[in-house]
This record gives sequence, structure tokens and C-alpha cells, in this order.
Amino acid sequence: MRHGIHFISSLPRAGSTLLADILRRNPRCHAMMTSPVSGIYMAMQMAVSRKNEAAVFTNEAQMRPLLRGVFENYDAPIGAERLVFDTSRIWCTKLPSLADHLPAAKVICCVRDIAWIMDSIERLIRRNPHELSGLFAFEAGGIVYTRSNWLEQKDGLVGFALDALRVACFGEHADRLLLVEYEALTREPARTLAAIYYFVGAASVTHDFNNVEYAAHESDLSIGAPGLHTVARRVAFTPRPSILPPELFHRFEGDTFWRDPAAIPHLQVV
Repeated sequence: MRHGIHFISSLPRAGSTLLADILRRNPRCHAMMTSPVSGIYMAMQMAVSRKNEAAVFTNEAQMRPLLRGVFENYDAPIGAERLVFDTSRIWCTKLPSLADHLPAAKVICCVRDIAWIMDSIERLIRRNPHELSGLFAFEAGGIVYTRSNWLEQKDGLVGFALDALRVACFGEHADRLLLVEYEALTREPARTLAAIYYFVGAASVTHDFNNVEYAAHESDLSIGAPGLHTVARRVAFTPRPSILPPELFHRFEGDTFWRDPAAIPHLQVV
């Protein structure tokens, strides 16, 4: 594709849906709240892996173009003139593959204090008190502590995404990453979007940050999480007190590793 494919791979409740909605309003860009490409890619990996007994008939020279073709063939109908931002939390774990298939690809990672991510998810649950959520396997007996424990597990919604981000940030392809703080995106959206466009080598455009409303009602309802991907019309940061018990809120204070420039000196953060 002439203008290329880039990726959004973020922590949950950290602004990736908002960012995708802003980007897709640029006619030169294509972005969605999520994409099936990562699932298709991993299914193709499984199909050509040694787990498949027929994989013995697939060699490296065949495997690489098959995998690369997932990106090219899925995105081709979008148009060669458009810049594609493909969204999936998985991409932080696939940087070596992305670097091989798409040497110019960059990854935008939306990040946020883990305590406020937990707070945001808990608020979502409490806004829908009669709806059991698929985020917690539709369990009926949970409380804020059990839900937080569930989320921070290694295979939990937050725990997996945080570990994937760590792997990417400390890995050999960290120069492909641009971390976008939630507060930067919501407090200074114009500056933040300009930095993103610069990072991917695209011309910046003027956005209307008072008109970016988005919702995915059917998708959110299907997993028992109404409002999960709802974006308000106006981009703004809204200060608020946390609804988490104080000791639970403070449990996550040491998780913002990306804010330590000494630990990751070359990491780019907006």
C-alpha cells in the first residue's frame, strides 16, 4: 500500500477508541476501534505451524508471503491512497513479525495510569448494575476487589496488555513505538495528533475536537459491557475522584514504568 499500514496497540480504557475515531475523520486515514486482522494473522500462523500436520509441506519461502498477505489483502480494498491504522492489543506482542513484514510500520500505544484504568472499568460495571459482564465471564458474585484481581492476572484484560506493552518497550523494536498518554490525548488533542502524524511520516491535518462522537452499542451489548466503546462528542479531560477503595487504588502506583526515562531512554512518549 502506497501510504502504508501502522498499528494501534494500547492498554484498555486508555483512549484507543477515541484516537481511532479522531483518525478516521481524516479522509486520508482509515482506523477502527478494533480489527479482525490480528485474529486472522494468528490463525494463519497456526495453519502454517508444526501444530498442523500438513505444515511439513510449507517452507519459509511460502510462509512469509502468506503471513504478509494477511495485511495486504485485508487492507487492499480500503485504497492505496489511505493510511491504515489497524487496532489490536496483540500487536505489541508481534513486533518482530511486523518489522519483517512491514519495515516502515509504527505502533501507537495509548497508555494510562493502571489505577485509573481499573477505576474506569469499575465505573462501567456500576453504570450497568443489572447487566452481567463478559469482561468477568458473566460472574454474578463479583465485587471491586475480585474484579480488579481478575483484570490484573497475567491473562486478564489489563495484566496481559500491560505485560505486552513491557515486552514491546524493552525489546529491540522499541523505536517503532510512540506511547500516547491518555491525559495528553484528552487535554491537548491537537498537539498529540500532530505528534502522531509526525511519527508516522504523514501530513498533519486540522481536526474538529468538538465533534468526535462514536458508539458501538451492539458490539458492547453482546459482551455485556454497554458503553465500553462510547466516545463523547467533545474531547476533554474530566477530573474526578476515584471510586476505588484507597488501598486498592494505590496498589497500582508502581506500574507506570514508561515514565522512567532512565529505564527506557529511547522510548518516545507524548
